[in-house]
Amino acid sequence: MSHFMVDTFNASRPVLLTYLGLSESQIALFSTIYIWASALTQPFFGWISDRAGPRWLGAGGVLWMTVFYSAALLIPGNAGLACLIIAALGSSAFHPVGAVQATLRGRDLLKGKETTSASLFFMAGQLGHFIGPIITGFILYSYKIPGMFILPIVSIPIGFSLMYQLRANHPHPQAAPNLSNKAQAGAAFIIVLMLVATLQSWAQANMVNLIPKYLKDMGLDATTYGSMAGFFMGGSALGNVFGGYFGDRYPKRYVASGVLFLAAFPIYIASLIGWSWWLYLLVPLAGALTGAVHSIMVIFAQRVIPGGMALASGLALGFIFSSGALGLLFTGHIAEAYGFPFVLGMTTVMVLAAAPLALMLRE
Repeated sequence: MSHFMVDTFNASRPVLLTYLGLSESQIALFSTIYIWASALTQPFFGWISDRAGPRWLGAGGVLWMTVFYSAALLIPGNAGLACLIIAALGSSAFHPVGAVQATLRGRDLLKGKETTSASLFFMAGQLGHFIGPIITGFILYSYKIPGMFILPIVSIPIGFSLMYQLRANHPHPQAAPNLSNKAQAGAAFIIVLMLVATLQSWAQANMVNLIPKYLKDMGLDATTYGSMAGFFMGGSALGNVFGGYFGDRYPKRYVASGVLFLAAFPIYIASLIGWSWWLYLLVPLAGALTGAVHSIMVIFAQRVIPGGMALASGLALGFIFSSGALGLLFTGHIAEAYGFPFVLGMTTVMVLAAAPLALMLRE
């Protein structure tokens, strides 16, 4: 529930910025700053939680987002946008803790099926990304900015509940040495993992951050463009679970490569048809196929990066989010110059390039 709430906050951002009248390049720039504020600090928070335990960073992250998101809604102009960026630090504190707790539960309660367990955790966050844009579009259409205080009100009891659940505050274990070997930890493996993560994250960032602006420019209302961004992340949530399930049963590199290759088809078709009701099928399908890789990449990182599981999770998640945001900064200008259909064509090339690279990730 905490992951769901944190990413509901995160996912409301593109729709909220679109509603406030920002351009594509402004949305891309602000989203990049927001994601970097969250992503680049995750290794630091992971390192702390490996030593201090998960309770205060996990629960504190949820409550931090609640406070500063509320401040962003209250304060107009650039000061409010600054509060929204500060709220991103709560997401940064929460994610490494949550990823490790999910992996540990998989080892203890699911007979070692850590990828399945991690995928369930990430599914909750991606369901937040699914619900967030939809409910934000509906609230803004019906109740304007004051209605957005519904989200902080819901998050308060969830944050305090997590504080109670983590009251034992057991420190995270160090990375298990028997889960890695010299081949995995080699520079080539890590470089390939980084490349696949970059292309997958960039592809998802293009879709979820720029679809609302694209549809708004075509004359569609906040309910429609909010729901479309939500359907992309809803598909991503379901795809993540299937990716985790198959990743525990078959070689992870084959699963990752296969879904990335298949993702090219719905993205490319969407680039050809413009606005159509078919987008309600193509967009979530693209989300499912690109999202199926997420938990596999985090599990790989936990195995090969020494120094503690939360540090490894923070490094992996931080890199995934920040590389996607960096790509989005470039894509925003491309969208303004050549249009969003061109961006979709470029995104098709990204996932096609990532598919053969994923085959190189030998376990």
